[in-house]
Amino acid sequence: MEIATETERKYDVPESFELPDLVGAAGIASVDEPEIHDLDATYFDTDDLRLMKNRRTLRRRTGGNDAGWHLKTPGDGDGRTEHRVQGGADTVPDELTNIVRIIVRREPLKPVARLCTHRVETPLRDAKGRTLALVAQDQVRAESDGEVTSWQEVEVELVDGSAVLLDAVEEALIAAGARPAAGPSKVARALAGRLAASRSKKVNGKVNPVFRYAREQRDAILGYDPAARRGEEEGVHKMRVGTRRLRSTLKTYRRWFPENQVADELRWLAGMLGAVRDPQVLEEKLLAGVEQSGPEFEPAAQRIRHSLDHRIAKGRDELAEALDSDRYLDLLDRIDELVDAEPPKAGDPVKRARKVLQKADDELDVAMAHGVDEEIHEARKGFKKARYAVELIAPEAGKPAKELVKALTALQDGLGAHQDSTVAREILRELGSDSFHFGVLYGRQEQVGKETLAAVPAMVRASRRKKVRRWLAKT
Repeated sequence: MEIATETERKYDVPESFELPDLVGAAGIASVDEPEIHDLDATYFDTDDLRLMKNRRTLRRRTGGNDAGWHLKTPGDGDGRTEHRVQGGADTVPDELTNIVRIIVRREPLKPVARLCTHRVETPLRDAKGRTLALVAQDQVRAESDGEVTSWQEVEVELVDGSAVLLDAVEEALIAAGARPAAGPSKVARALAGRLAASRSKKVNGKVNPVFRYAREQRDAILGYDPAARRGEEEGVHKMRVGTRRLRSTLKTYRRWFPENQVADELRWLAGMLGAVRDPQVLEEKLLAGVEQSGPEFEPAAQRIRHSLDHRIAKGRDELAEALDSDRYLDLLDRIDELVDAEPPKAGDPVKRARKVLQKADDELDVAMAHGVDEEIHEARKGFKKARYAVELIAPEAGKPAKELVKALTALQDGLGAHQDSTVAREILRELGSDSFHFGVLYGRQEQVGKETLAAVPAMVRASRRKKVRRWLAKT
């Protein structure tokens, strides 16, 4: 399978449209003779168009220079990621099915549209002969559900050019009568009648913040799934955060989600992600401490790497297996059913957030008074829960709520740094209780624990300032 980034812009044009002279625009030195291609593409999706609704297109195409199977997924700005598999098999290749399984689940992929395109493709080159971009003038005929539609459009795809070139070409095309395309893709236009835009569930004409936040976390889990499957640190971390936020929301706002059986399964998923992420973080912290020491600490560093790399590799294997399991697909289905339901009239989420935050304050006060690491760790969990509860209502509450979220995040991070030092000491004791060098590292982490704990009272005061809490008390 080949993976490439495709950067292009599309334009609707009238039948009489003629390509303007583009020589001189943003380094374009010449325009080659056009090539003509007749493309025949069959698009695949589920009956309810799950791929299209999630900004993905899957097709098998003949004709042109890249015949075969193509899966396009969202990218940044004008760009999209395209996965290509050569061959003309009638069934979707497993390599592509695996990428979209999280979206289609157990629903079969079947043909939903056929597009026949007569393409006139013009290369734009610079003075050295490099191809900067390709301009495709397309006459399209689309068939879907027995309906046939036809239109003309222009695509400009970057090759070795830049965004500056795209802007310059766009200016010339618009001056010649083109306009930005009404839809994101040809197939989206062909399926417009079946692609009713999803709307947020509302109560009394307003978006329910609890369900909006829950859906955002569901979307984060889905969005970071591919990177997490590859074991990428950022993907694993972000997917875990989305899982934790959703679980916390279901527990904090349980009156909004009656008869909920999802939280325990989210704990399982977070645990699978944590088995990869926790040793990644721990290894980074411990090795940073070793690097500050002399070369005599290198044997200790090797022992740390060996142990934690083994844990990370084992965690990745188990995570990959979990993400391919029926249990995971069942969980995703249950999450969809839960967060896409009609929101009940279950009370005021602001009052609930206030109650959760007060409980976290009380737990931390007791824990700090006792100075017991386990109690401080539990108090940190309470503040994480409170932070998510406030984060949920922040869009409606405005700047004061965002300032409170920022203060709670700093406090949570401070408590987290203390917990990290506690876990680091446990690992150092486990790996090198018989080693002088591990003893030195243990002592340093012990000092980190004292320093991070000493910084907590100031963070507590910052999170309890009237300026950041007054709005919550008055609501």
